[in-house]
Amino acid sequence: MTTMSLAVRDSSTMLRRNLKRMLRYPSMTLMMIGMPVLFLLLFVYIFGGTLGNGLGGAQAGRAAYANYVVPGILLIAVAGAAQGIAVSVAMDMTEGIIARFRTMAIFRPSVLTGHVLGSLVQSMLSLAAILGVGLLVGFRPNATPIEWLAVAGVLLMVTFAITWFAVACGLVTKSVEAASNLPMPIMLLPFLGSGFVPTDSLPRGASWFAQYQPFTPVIETLRGLMLGTPIGNNGVLAVAWSGAITIGCYLWSRRLYGRDPSR
Repeated sequence: MTTMSLAVRDSSTMLRRNLKRMLRYPSMTLMMIGMPVLFLLLFVYIFGGTLGNGLGGAQAGRAAYANYVVPGILLIAVAGAAQGIAVSVAMDMTEGIIARFRTMAIFRPSVLTGHVLGSLVQSMLSLAAILGVGLLVGFRPNATPIEWLAVAGVLLMVTFAITWFAVACGLVTKSVEAASNLPMPIMLLPFLGSGFVPTDSLPRGASWFAQYQPFTPVIETLRGLMLGTPIGNNGVLAVAWSGAITIGCYLWSRRLYGRDPSR
């Protein structure tokens, strides 16, 4: 059996393992959907009238804000998924299963690949559910089929990047509790970007951070694809940020996974 076929076979096995875990413990998936949906309902129905009137443009009020806020909510969901995968990886690293895998004739990176692919499936299902709720509360995209494919690609790209970041968080920590806390700060990035209000409405320091942090170009790219707003260079920046995070965190995860387990 070639190395490639061994890698595909073992990665498929580890993917099935993670999908079965997802089905056996649906609470994490429900949390991934439930929390962003609560944020969506809160901001649209409680704050949407006032915030929508402040956006300007032809539309105003709650309907305008529903269109504005959905891309930010999608990124909240992507960031929220990081906690679950970090916990899952940390559980494997601390409960002895990795030590057993190390004694078996398997493709070693397949364990991490299974976590990443399983998380991508879970995240894509969650994002689809959140988009469905968004349509129910007034989100009205005008994207073409090609633009919807691009939206799916952008979401897959940024989710892949954040997933590898979460894997690294699960590997670098020495306990499940620490792994659950380490990725939490990234959930603040959509709030400190253009997810909920335009960046130019923020104080000077916060506005500068919002313009140059990774999530803002992703949000603006999604907003442009779904609603026809200007994208500018945000598409290029979204790809660059996602690529840099993916490569950096993949290399970091590989180094952490290959270290001596006795250390």
